[in-house]
Amino acid sequence: MRLHTPLLTGVPVDCNSVGVREVEVVEDPSVAIALLHRTRAQVLATLTEPGSSSSVAAALGLPRQRVNYHLRALQAHGLVDLVEERPRRGLTERVFRASAATYVVSPGAVGAVAVDPQRTDRLSASYLVALAARLVREVAAQGRRAEAAGRTLPTLAIDADIRFATPADRAAFTAGLADAVTTLAGRYHDETATAGRWHRLVVAAYPRPAQPGKTHEEST
Repeated sequence: MRLHTPLLTGVPVDCNSVGVREVEVVEDPSVAIALLHRTRAQVLATLTEPGSSSSVAAALGLPRQRVNYHLRALQAHGLVDLVEERPRRGLTERVFRASAATYVVSPGAVGAVAVDPQRTDRLSASYLVALAARLVREVAAQGRRAEAAGRTLPTLAIDADIRFATPADRAAFTAGLADAVTTLAGRYHDETATAGRWHRLVVAAYPRPAQPGKTHEEST
């Protein structure tokens, strides 16, 4: 079993550059459309480090005018930031940088289908996807509010890979995990705490996707 990232205590995290988020959750449909445009996504991917329309055009093999067009659209949607203007051959060269290292499109940006866990069967894959969609939506919104207030958002994340020998072992683990969570929740839950704060707890498991260079049996 491998256990990853046991505790996260703030969102977002600085990305070694002032003003650059590690993860940006996109919830505005118009921004999502700009982000999912193939050429604009390629332009954005080249701007993890500051670059100009000329450097991006050279990297992608595109005309500079075409890159300029897409840069203006990305800037209008807040996906790139202008970091420098410098003279170059009698003109002013504008240098941009992506506003985040990674972008995640919230399900709410592309429609409300299956984002309400109450509408789905709790034993279905749709229910798990709905929970994940709600998590992205709620944590992103609260993270922005916390950042604006100069605070961190208290969060907990546990990520583990477990290889079960048999379906029976998986079922036994599931029952044991449910019992442990129920016991802990009962120990610390206080319905009457006037200064308390409600938290959501989501525990999920699903087959791990096949890893590059490995067979399905080796990676699951």
